[in-house]
Amino acid sequence: MDFHFSPIGFIRSPYTDKFGIPRQPGLVTAAQARLDLLPDYAREEAFKGIEGFSHVWLLFVFHDDCLTAGWRPTVRPPRLGGRERVGVFASRAPYRPNPIGLSAVEHQGLERTPTGLALRLRGVDLLDGTPVLDVKPYVPYADALPHARSGFAAAGRPQDWEVEFSPAALSGLARADPDGSRQLRQLIEQVLAQDPRPGYMDRYPQRDAFTLRLYDLELRWQVLGRRALVTGLDTAAAGAPVD
Repeated sequence: MDFHFSPIGFIRSPYTDKFGIPRQPGLVTAAQARLDLLPDYAREEAFKGIEGFSHVWLLFVFHDDCLTAGWRPTVRPPRLGGRERVGVFASRAPYRPNPIGLSAVEHQGLERTPTGLALRLRGVDLLDGTPVLDVKPYVPYADALPHARSGFAAAGRPQDWEVEFSPAALSGLARADPDGSRQLRQLIEQVLAQDPRPGYMDRYPQRDAFTLRLYDLELRWQVLGRRALVTGLDTAAAGAPVD
């Protein structure tokens, strides 16, 4: 039996490259995004009552290279440092028989944009351009189970990084977000505080310089012990590699 699903809209987020996306929603609260609804679904009445809920579930498609990569029965979760394998159904890895994901994020209401109706979001962990299949309200008494066991994902990575900005990075920040409306500094601090490097990076202790993209910007940073020093922030060149 086959099923066919079509997106109701697409995510517009600061994460224009997979490197740097937090591994779970809610970890980077400064990540502002929106769900741009397709015309058939851009109707306020379809969201009547949503203002009573603080958070929503997004059901989405792992697009990008996941659609053509096929599924894998075992995967190496970042939480385990990329060294141990677990079953794909015991993980949230994208390489699934049906590449569907879900994410609980804060919503901040509807807005009319020049292109139509959008649902404003915060704390997302989704790549820009992600197709969304459905939106459902998050219901705490049913969706939050405080006594549930978390398996290998029980404890998060310590968030004790200090994030600092060089003078050149501060200048780039002032150019990119002069009035602070994009919360760009907070976004950078929260993304880097998660230590976005792959879990296997301890195999390469000599590497300390990295680049990632946020919005249309190229962010360069360096690891100095337990500090992350942002060394530069400039408009990214089209097609420039990110690592």
